[in-house]
Amino acid sequence: MSPLQSVKFWLVGHAGLAKDALHVHVGLLLFVGSALIFRWPVRSWKPWAVALAGALAGEMWDLRDSLVYHTRIALWANFHDVWNTILWPSLLVLLARTTALFGKHQRSR
Repeated sequence: MSPLQSVKFWLVGHAGLAKDALHVHVGLLLFVGSALIFRWPVRSWKPWAVALAGALAGEMWDLRDSLVYHTRIALWANFHDVWNTILWPSLLVLLARTTALFGKHQRSR
C-alpha cells in the first residue's frame, strides 16, 4: 500500500469521515485555502482549478497504485471521487459569479 493510501485509510479511520466526505473536505480545503493564501476572489477560476488539479492528481495516484499493486481499476469510482471533490467548489464559483452572496456582483476576468 502506498503512503497516500495509508494516509487516506488513517484519516477515514481516525477522523470519523467516510471516504466520500474526505473528498468533499479536501476539495473545499484546496479551494478556500488557495483563495485565502493567494488572495484570489472566490469568483475566480484559479481556486477552482487548484481544487480540480488536486482531485485529478489524487485519482492519478490511485490509478498508479492500482497498476503497481495489481488491484482492480474502477474508472467510475475515480470519476465519482473527482465529482465529490469538485462539486462544492464549482457551486461556490457559480454562486460567486451569479449572485451578490460573496460581495459585489462583478463579471470575472
